[in-house]
Amino acid sequence: MLKEKFDLTGKTALVTGSTRGIGKAIGDAFEEFGAKVIRHNTKVCDLADPEAIDRFFDELEKNGELPDILVCNASIQAKIPWTEFPLEEAQKEMQVNFFATLRMFQRCYPKMKAQKWGRLITVGSVNESRPHPDMCVYAATKSAQENLVRGLARQVASTGVTVNNIAPGVFNTDRNRECLADPVYGPKVTAAIPLHDYAVPEDAAGTALLLASDAGRYITGASIKVDGGLSLPG
Repeated sequence: MLKEKFDLTGKTALVTGSTRGIGKAIGDAFEEFGAKVIRHNTKVCDLADPEAIDRFFDELEKNGELPDILVCNASIQAKIPWTEFPLEEAQKEMQVNFFATLRMFQRCYPKMKAQKWGRLITVGSVNESRPHPDMCVYAATKSAQENLVRGLARQVASTGVTVNNIAPGVFNTDRNRECLADPVYGPKVTAAIPLHDYAVPEDAAGTALLLASDAGRYITGASIKVDGGLSLPG
């Protein structure tokens, strides 16, 4: 039965940035389908601190809670013209949005390889293919993350581990709510989206569930856009 392939009973999932927005919706969906979900925010582990990441995973390993499913959802972004972008801020974005993902992949993969089953999932952005003029650094970090996904997918496929990326478009979350409510900017954004609507966090949850479950076992190295057609040419 197809329904059974979505069952995550017995799986442990770590979803970063999962106390609100897209991450929370993904975590909720995983729990609904039977997974044990480890919720993460900066109070649990600050991804800007490489040593904190290793301490966090040391604790997970000690408690036998290394995840079968990892969703790297947490990210930071600053809207600053590239000519004025502080190097320190750019380095922080790269650490949180890319290097933290690489390190978490490294910590999770040995268990996944040993059990011949695992899911490595990143939450990227439509900015990978359609960079916002004032978020070029953010777009670059997300492009690097997506490239990592494609680079690793072929290497680990034979071990039963899939690696995929979800690329959200314009989501009406806490991060975007203020700018989308702007009477000038908001309508311009809506007009650029073929579906003429913003996404809500739950719109990403179904894609994540597919990629995390056996229903999506034959998908790897993919970047699935959840953007209402925003990235379509024309």
